[in-house]
Amino acid sequence: MYALLNSFGLNGLQGFGVAVEADVSSGMDAFTIVGLPDSAVRESADRIRAAARNLHYRWPSGRVTVNLAPADVRKTGPVYDLPLLLAILTAAGQIQPPPRDAAFLGEVALDGTLRPVAGVLPMALTAAEKGVRALYLPAGNAAEAAEACGPDGMQVYPARSVAEVVDALSGRSPIQPARPHPFDPDQGWAAYPDFADVLGQAMARRAMVVAAAGGHNVLLIGAPGTGKSMLAKRLPGILPPLTREESLETSKIYSIAGLLPRDGGLITARPFRSPHHSASPAALAGGGSFFRPGECSLANAGVLFLDELPEFLRESLEVLRQPLEDGQITISRAAGSATYPSRFQLVAAMNPCKCGYYGHPTRPCTCSLHAVRQYRSRISGPLLDRIDLCVEMDPISFNELHGVGQSETSAQLRQQVLAARAVQTRRFAQHGYEGIHCNAQLTAGQVRQVCRLTPGAQQVLRAAYDRLGLSARSHDRLLRVARTIADLAGSALIAEDALLEALQYRMQDKLEVR
Repeated sequence: MYALLNSFGLNGLQGFGVAVEADVSSGMDAFTIVGLPDSAVRESADRIRAAARNLHYRWPSGRVTVNLAPADVRKTGPVYDLPLLLAILTAAGQIQPPPRDAAFLGEVALDGTLRPVAGVLPMALTAAEKGVRALYLPAGNAAEAAEACGPDGMQVYPARSVAEVVDALSGRSPIQPARPHPFDPDQGWAAYPDFADVLGQAMARRAMVVAAAGGHNVLLIGAPGTGKSMLAKRLPGILPPLTREESLETSKIYSIAGLLPRDGGLITARPFRSPHHSASPAALAGGGSFFRPGECSLANAGVLFLDELPEFLRESLEVLRQPLEDGQITISRAAGSATYPSRFQLVAAMNPCKCGYYGHPTRPCTCSLHAVRQYRSRISGPLLDRIDLCVEMDPISFNELHGVGQSETSAQLRQQVLAARAVQTRRFAQHGYEGIHCNAQLTAGQVRQVCRLTPGAQQVLRAAYDRLGLSARSHDRLLRVARTIADLAGSALIAEDALLEALQYRMQDKLEVR
């Protein structure tokens, strides 16, 4: 007897169809799974055999062969448990064949209950594209899979056990289809602390607004306790809300990593990832036999915060260069490769020296000048070249801590950011720039078109170029930041004050040891 069921697998961020074929023939008792399965798929033989017995089904005698097609693509994880068991029971004649336009996903426990699996969202999206009308899966995956449902398309049926799936297929006990959650990205802002909690640090707060308005990367330098981490954690709260496309792309990454909340739909808050400085290159870039996404991809459409930047391994920091430049990262292994989106905003923080008190007004530094230079040189030039803003943060004074004036809230700063982003959106549409969402993404040619200066600003730029020895890349980065500052001021041209403020954020001036 022969049976064929539909299932799906993962190749990087994309799903692909898998045909689960089962054949039961006479001969010596044997169970074989072919089609390039990994160890987790091969182990499903013992799981589904025990589940069938506990569900009071008779395991077929003779030779049982299961093929997972296409046979040249590796199948990973326990996602095929449910279709494997149903295909074998169908081939053995113990249940009726499921509809050809139905598909099945899920891990089966020994008692027949269904457990959630990772990567369901991209697989469900692929199922909808391929014309699947009914997708049966564990109840814990229903919320994310329902996001792939259309008004007249695929339906997602959540089940708690194999028995519920069999009863639904036979018509004895239908399952109510899952419904997608309403998409409301404005709720995401509530997930982050408020900028009103940050006292003092006017220049650093202003730099964070400029960074949010233009999508620029930031480096904060200051002694311990100056508020570097506080500022970084509040940056996502003033960024524009996620679009549905950004949310869907980021949710697919979290689904593959097994980090998507089980009781919700798509991610509505911009991610904030803060890996420890002991993180390996694989932890940042991703990897492993399952091509698990790394921190660079988990921070997609959000913020990647690297505290104690010089303490990271140099090899770990160097893997950031590709995603910072291209907005994606490719993981290559002997078994294949996978490409994940990694369009994040980098916020880095570091102490001015190893002891943390170089240049402190009241606490003496115990480091020699050579040690300070050596500490700062741990960060490579190519990485620094991809950071637009650098801010030195001074210790907060007593009067600032106990002042009566209240700092601006995240809601107030967010309005400034949204107004500047609206100006950029109109400008990019006017020039026909597709795929550009903020000033930080402008190419060298686009910088020449949109970063127009007043006569006074041109003189300032010429003098700064000669006196400071700017390179062409530094020149363009300076203009991108100045363009954002002008957008915040509502100015069509870059004026002198905008250019002078952008010069204050130059990296070389902040890292120089005097």
